[in-house]
Amino acid sequence: MPRSLLLVAALSLTACAAEKNGSDLYFPPSGEKWERIDPRRAGWDPAKLKTALTFAGQNNSSAVVLVYRGRLLAEQYWQLKPTEKTRDGKPNPYFHMLLGKDAKGRPIEDIASAQKSVTAMLVGIAQHQKLLALDDPVHRHLGPGWSRAAAAFEKRITIRHLITMTSGLDTRLRYAAPAGTRWSYNTAAYSRSLACVAKASKMKPDELTRKWLTGPLGMQNSRWATRAWLRLRPDVNHLGFATTARDLARFGLLMLARGNWDGKNVLADKDYLQAATSPSQKLNPSYGFLWWLNGGPFLIRGAGTRKTGRLLPAAPRDMFAAQGKLNRRLYVLPSQQLVVTRLGDQPKRSFDSEFFRRLRLARRNTSQK
Repeated sequence: MPRSLLLVAALSLTACAAEKNGSDLYFPPSGEKWERIDPRRAGWDPAKLKTALTFAGQNNSSAVVLVYRGRLLAEQYWQLKPTEKTRDGKPNPYFHMLLGKDAKGRPIEDIASAQKSVTAMLVGIAQHQKLLALDDPVHRHLGPGWSRAAAAFEKRITIRHLITMTSGLDTRLRYAAPAGTRWSYNTAAYSRSLACVAKASKMKPDELTRKWLTGPLGMQNSRWATRAWLRLRPDVNHLGFATTARDLARFGLLMLARGNWDGKNVLADKDYLQAATSPSQKLNPSYGFLWWLNGGPFLIRGAGTRKTGRLLPAAPRDMFAAQGKLNRRLYVLPSQQLVVTRLGDQPKRSFDSEFFRRLRLARRNTSQK
């Protein structure tokens, strides 16, 4: 083979390797500076991309951010004006989950259950630092009696069970099934995993999150906030992660880069990262460690509900997602080197599928995995 062709082949292999380990990604510095990329250069149709964003705005979105290989591909914000009560007099979730604005007027919102995926990464960091292990019994960190199950059942519940939704507890932390035998979406149980991290690290959640995650990533508008309006609900997490669509996209970029941030390891345990974004058990193959997976089939919700196709057929199979109430979303699409975040109030039921269908039409290369 001619020397010139050998050089081209070597450069191609180097480029492929760089893309695989994330070294070709751009990482925005802390603050407002964030490089943008022309949609045309990235292989997108600007007019069709605008159509997708318009659709998001028509469906109660307050913010949508798209990041391609680390650079801003598109972002748009809409002013929502929620009332404190719904028409039937009940507390309006969006009113209470809108927690202010950043210096540029972008909304800061409690991202609801999308915060579970943030917690998963904190658990991984704590394990890498040898502060805890996934197979530790929960009572080792929280003490006996942390649940309402009998001691014989409680002592078998591990941190792994919490982050895979297989604790065997009901939403009031009472015994429902032996640990590991049933998949059931359980916010009250999973939230104890963050409590384990706090106990093991001897830091409060906000302190350890800032030190390990939000600080290194430059997530300046992110924090844990107490959900005072939910204080009478025993089946929910009373601590909410507040952030912006931009900050959430930084977290997604970290995941796209497999735990690296601008040449530094935020989460060095790549085996944990792989496990977190792969099926964590056979009961619900579309659930990792507090991440939703798009490979299918997935269990819709709770014990006994049927399994169905894929989480989002309009998106690539390798996509994984953080999902929360009112359609808070963080989508990571490794095969497309894309991160998508969405905040706001409740859209129509088919929003995700229709939004991704529009995004797919906006891509000039629409091949899917």
